Amino acid sequence: MSGAAGNITGVWVYLSETPLFWLTATLVAYLIGDAFSARCGRHPLANAVVVAVVLLVGVLLVTGTPYSTYFEGAQFVHFLLGPATVSLAVPLWRNRMAVKRNLLPMCIALVAGCLTAIVSAVGVAWALGAPAPILASLATKSVTAPIAMALTDTIGGIPPLAAVLVMFTGIFGAVVVTPLMNAMRIRDYAARGFAVGVASHGIGTARAFQVSEEAGTYAGIAMGLNGALTALVFLVLPLLF
Repeated sequence: MSGAAGNITGVWVYLSETPLFWLTATLVAYLIGDAFSARCGRHPLANAVVVAVVLLVGVLLVTGTPYSTYFEGAQFVHFLLGPATVSLAVPLWRNRMAVKRNLLPMCIALVAGCLTAIVSAVGVAWALGAPAPILASLATKSVTAPIAMALTDTIGGIPPLAAVLVMFTGIFGAVVVTPLMNAMRIRDYAARGFAVGVASHGIGTARAFQVSEEAGTYAGIAMGLNGALTALVFLVLPLLF
């Protein structure tokens, strides 16, 4: 029995040091999360990303695997965040006529949502006595991870912390958007999608696509525009921090 356990341990040590293993583990965890979400009828609480994160964190804790080892294998997924962010221009271009028709209300909603996301998070943290690096990391929580990490580094924040805050913001938005919009009796899927795209970037956008293609399209547009506007805010107002 001890020999079999030793063989299993040896195989695990070998596999855990292989970058492809952790990339595969990441994809498998998401597939399990997505299947679970589908079985639950895409309920907001059964979010595929949340399930995948819980599974991966559990595996890392049980096996004692450091994050640096995991990231060596999963960094390909991280690399794809850049091209995925650039591809946000596609839904914007495809729906340019709809954007033109709704340009004014979209601009007002975009500015209001962008500034509210920044000021509310930073204001609450500042009132609670958070130090400047934490404030800078919180300021970018509502934009997609590559933009958030780059901006956070520029304004003196902590990029890894910004990435975690982005993830939690996206998950929270994806979970609450449907019941919140229903409670507020907002039935227009364009408005629902745009709101979650501004507030909860990619994870919220993925949830919007599960509910409605129209909502997902406007969420993608909002996510791209909010990333650009947030970058512009910190470019024009460097003295904010």
